[in-house]
Amino acid sequence: MPPPLPDTSKLLAEELLIDAEIDDEGVQQQPPPVRTRAMLVLGMVLIGINLRPALSSLAPVLDQVKHDLGLTATMASLLTTLPVLCLGLFGPLAPQLARRYGSERSIAGALLLLSIGILLRSQLGYVGLLLGALLSGAAIGICGVLLPGIVKRDFADRAGLMTGVYTMALCLGAALAAGATVPLDQLFGHSWQAALAFWATTALLAFIAWWPQLSARQAQHAGHWQVSGLWRDALAWQVTAYMGLQSSLSYIVFGWMPSMLIERGLTPLQAGLLMSLSIMTQVLSSLGVPLLAQRGRDQRLPIACVMLLTLAGLLGMLYAPVGQLWAWAVLLGIGQGGAFSMALSLLVLRAPDAHVAAHLSGMAQGVGYTLAACGPLAAGIIHDMAGNWAPVGWLFGGIAITALCAGVLAGRKKTVNARARRLD
Repeated sequence: MPPPLPDTSKLLAEELLIDAEIDDEGVQQQPPPVRTRAMLVLGMVLIGINLRPALSSLAPVLDQVKHDLGLTATMASLLTTLPVLCLGLFGPLAPQLARRYGSERSIAGALLLLSIGILLRSQLGYVGLLLGALLSGAAIGICGVLLPGIVKRDFADRAGLMTGVYTMALCLGAALAAGATVPLDQLFGHSWQAALAFWATTALLAFIAWWPQLSARQAQHAGHWQVSGLWRDALAWQVTAYMGLQSSLSYIVFGWMPSMLIERGLTPLQAGLLMSLSIMTQVLSSLGVPLLAQRGRDQRLPIACVMLLTLAGLLGMLYAPVGQLWAWAVLLGIGQGGAFSMALSLLVLRAPDAHVAAHLSGMAQGVGYTLAACGPLAAGIIHDMAGNWAPVGWLFGGIAITALCAGVLAGRKKTVNARARRLD
């Protein structure tokens, strides 16, 4: 028997979600034509490339921004924390936007919002940076929730491959922004404002590439589905904790790693390139680790390995001799790329069906990214209190070990105790 409907006090937590895979008769939709598929892939890749530059482009020039605007590390940490927090706060709104306007139109609107947010960062000083961080984070959160549903709908036969391509695009965009922002700053006459504003052009290019999807075949949604029991399930919270904690380490790297390396004696250009190398390495491990994990009985061992590699890489970047930093950057990239791809994989592996997977994804991203936002903020506060970055190693250790524990529990071969029910 299907579980009873929850009371109205729980409807916000157990919100209704449109299914993007199944039509009104419960029949799997046919994939779009090959040409339309090719345009869709191009659009998704360009969108993926643009979902990280707003997060990783600021860090290489953050010291320059702090100097020009007279910011403390705590004030600067808000610039690294706010967009991550918005990923969690605005992501859950994405299904509601999709129901009203359609996924394609909602993503198009989010790309325009992203462009505006990036441009705002070059205007109005610190206030503009904060407003830009808020708008950019909201746009990224919406796209991040909706794109996996489109993959499930239009690439059900190659969902694993397309998820890997999408993850690679995310890593590529983050690496490009980390490595190119300082050269852009120099090209534009040492103007960090112009260097940050440049990334609005790539977001607009993604919007242009996505435009054909607004007139292409639209999804025939299935009405409303109710998922119950998810927020009371321990395994769902373990998946959420792992998603949030490993993401917290990633966003500390995005927000503060160049500043840590500059304090160790590197130039801003060297620090940006080192961070870019680490992120580019994630491209390889984000594809390889899930493939290896699928061959085991469960995912506990690969999760433990990637989290230990991540912790070793972080500590190496913070404490190892400067001449060895390139090797530690590669090690960090292998660990973080594998950790992130395993977090995405768990959203599917721990769910009994597509409806529960969609809700688990919303829960893990909404709560997880809100939790992840605490990491960059804590790192900035610790630096302000200590006057240097050395004590942040304790923060790295605490987050990584907690993520390891949550990941090992989430990696067991089980599914969450939640069920989907269609509401006619």
